[in-house]
Amino acid sequence: MRTFDRPSDYLDAAREMADSGRPALARMLAEEAADLTPDPQAVARILAQFPGHTLRPED
Repeated sequence: MRTFDRPSDYLDAAREMADSGRPALARMLAEEAADLTPDPQAVARILAQFPGHTLRPED
């Protein structure tokens, strides 16, 4: 069973989803990784790897 404890866990899953043709799911997983990443530059790099619009509801 896979666990998601670290940003890298989400990024690995995001890459798998992107490779399998699921860009929306890849973006969602990348956003979760970004949320767990404290460095703003790293956050920008993560989100740039998985372009697209967020599927999160706006507050």
